[in-house]
Amino acid sequence: MDAHQLGVLIEAGETFTVEFKRATPLNVLSDRDIVEAVVCLANGRGGYLLLGVDDDKSITGAAPRHEGRTDPFRLMAAILNLTDPNWSTEIELVASQGKEIIVIHVPEATTGPVGTSGGVYKRRTIQTDGTPGCVPYRPSEMISAGLDLSGTDYATLRARGATMDDLEPAEFDRLRRLASTSRGDAALASLSNEDILRALRLDLGRDGVTEPSLGAILLFGTKEALERWVPTAECLFQDFRDPEVGANDSLRLPLFAAAEALEERIRLRNTSTEMIMGMQRIDIPMIASTAAREVLANALVHRSYADLGPVIVQFTEDALTVASPGGFPAGVTLDNLLEQSRPRSVALADAFKRAGLVDRRGKGINEMFATQLRAGRDVPDYSKSTNASVVATIPTGRSDLDLVRFVLNYEDSIQQSLKLDDLRLIHHLRSVGSSTASELADDLHLTMGTARALANRLVERGLVEPRGSGRHRRFHLAAGFFEAARDRNAYVRVAGVDELKQEQMILEFVRRFGRINRSEAASLIQVSPEAASRLLRDMRTRELLDMVGQRRGAHYVLTSSEPHTQRSR
Repeated sequence: MDAHQLGVLIEAGETFTVEFKRATPLNVLSDRDIVEAVVCLANGRGGYLLLGVDDDKSITGAAPRHEGRTDPFRLMAAILNLTDPNWSTEIELVASQGKEIIVIHVPEATTGPVGTSGGVYKRRTIQTDGTPGCVPYRPSEMISAGLDLSGTDYATLRARGATMDDLEPAEFDRLRRLASTSRGDAALASLSNEDILRALRLDLGRDGVTEPSLGAILLFGTKEALERWVPTAECLFQDFRDPEVGANDSLRLPLFAAAEALEERIRLRNTSTEMIMGMQRIDIPMIASTAAREVLANALVHRSYADLGPVIVQFTEDALTVASPGGFPAGVTLDNLLEQSRPRSVALADAFKRAGLVDRRGKGINEMFATQLRAGRDVPDYSKSTNASVVATIPTGRSDLDLVRFVLNYEDSIQQSLKLDDLRLIHHLRSVGSSTASELADDLHLTMGTARALANRLVERGLVEPRGSGRHRRFHLAAGFFEAARDRNAYVRVAGVDELKQEQMILEFVRRFGRINRSEAASLIQVSPEAASRLLRDMRTRELLDMVGQRRGAHYVLTSSEPHTQRSR
């Protein structure tokens, strides 16, 4: 690593894979401190430990560790000898601003947890305030991680000593009822209890003796069996919207029963918005049944039952939030959530599919996103998820009826539903305003080619219109949207006020008042805060404006090259 690469790493700040440690003579780090930081990163995704950099990114330099200097090989040997299993790292000394930084490259632990020789285990996590940190690595979390790493399905582990007497016959009847619906696998409805376990691969017995697995206990277990073999199987339903009629229910039920009980609680609290289209009356529910069923099933099936804590289902004023212990299954991230389908337990996922509680194609989350967009609401948000829990937040606020009308009119005219990416792009243009293919690719996490092809396809269908050419070609919703919305003036505003005029309005504002922030710009040029932020960043890149401050305190001023006029106080 050279000084430039180190500078880029430091400028990005601490992340899940980068940790800073102040290591001056006045704040000497012991070998134990360093080793604990190393095992923390190893039990995450690996990364870099930088000694001699403060949390605020200031470079303090690392004090010499060995007779007036730092010997990388001696430090590597210390880390190797003080870890269990012995963990090999790579260490470099890199000069920055005339000071020495110790760069420790820590490989990811892919075969099991790493601890100190003294028995200390830590892991990397994203804390509640969004910053990375190191926390104790609990035994239950190690078991969960070990099962994931080894590819072992928790549901297929042996429930030692369990018999058919530990399973509730009524829960088998529940599965038969669910399976007999149009969404389920009708073949299960005619099987005996024992044959159902065999069909679901949850019977571990031999020679005709049935021995239920942990998955069998989870799906069909009695109350006593759940408490004995899977005490983590708990759900908490909370409604914080009205203190007088709220709820705070703890449910310890087999999974099919839990799914139905939670869905029923949501149904009883659901409301809908009525919209008239021609001679039709359309009800738009606050929470679509498809979205409720999918988010609940995901939490119950994909949670880690080796981790402590309940599945929490929570109603607030503007959202339904479902949180489940354990991070995303291996290979699933926020960026590939819509493409990857990797259940933590294949056996439980298969059981829910055959019961008809989830999409049998493994695309239920895509359908959940599409349902939200078709109802004129934002898509589910998973950004609060961490390595310790998955948190899905489904917005329940006011529906954009104009967008609903536009989409339903088009789908009715072609007798076909729009695809998820079509809906995402239309919703994005409605929320943010006109965008280039490059901006669409960044915002929707698509490749440039896919974003351009998608936008052009919607242009051909008459849903989107282009303006400009080449790299600066921008896309916005077609006139048909504003006709459906009964707001033709809005179309004139979007199509007629080009970006050049918006820039001039912003520059004039800054010349007069000295500065502008994102919300002021959004109000001035009548666009969303996201669109205003994008325009301000672009003006900064072209050196029309300079940014002062960070995050919420950021504002923009004229660059030194921009001609100034007298500013008002």
